[in-house]
Amino acid sequence: MRVVAGTAGGRRLTAPAGTGTRPTTDRVREAVFNALGSMGAVDGARVLDAFAGSGALGIEALSRGAATCTFVEQERAARVVVEANLAATGLDADARVIGGDVHDHLERTSERFDLVLLDPPHAQADWDRLLGLVAARLAADGVVVVESDRPVVEAGDATWSLRREKAYGGTVVQMLTLVTALTGENGGPS
Repeated sequence: MRVVAGTAGGRRLTAPAGTGTRPTTDRVREAVFNALGSMGAVDGARVLDAFAGSGALGIEALSRGAATCTFVEQERAARVVVEANLAATGLDADARVIGGDVHDHLERTSERFDLVLLDPPHAQADWDRLLGLVAARLAADGVVVVESDRPVVEAGDATWSLRREKAYGGTVVQMLTLVTALTGENGGPS
């Protein structure tokens, strides 16, 4: 596993031992960040890498020009790996690693994020709660990347606009924006 592009491009990353973390492959990360780049969603962004695991997604964002990244990870061993990967890439100055539950963090923080990266364990059952908490912390024109084993948001959702969806083997990646970001105060296009 390596950083695909940007200031830390080519640097190797490590993953936590065991099967509890399933890092996003280089190929999927490259495709996701190329799409995000074409949307103008990375450069200067305040990023949340929820369920950080190895930190590969947030590190890719920082390497490609994100201003800051908050990494939230419940497992201590994974947080140690995120911190080591940040140090190895030289991107630790613009990062914050927080231990604990993502839901609790989103309920407590007052931070606003331009880009939210959600790659939870596939057993994540409460997507409605998670996406509701994310919506409350997302900047008006922010983007959410959801990585799961199935589509999480359907086209026509009242809260989320499905901007892109692509399957990579058993992984489905969706890029979402808030519906309110696409409409003006009178319900028309902004």
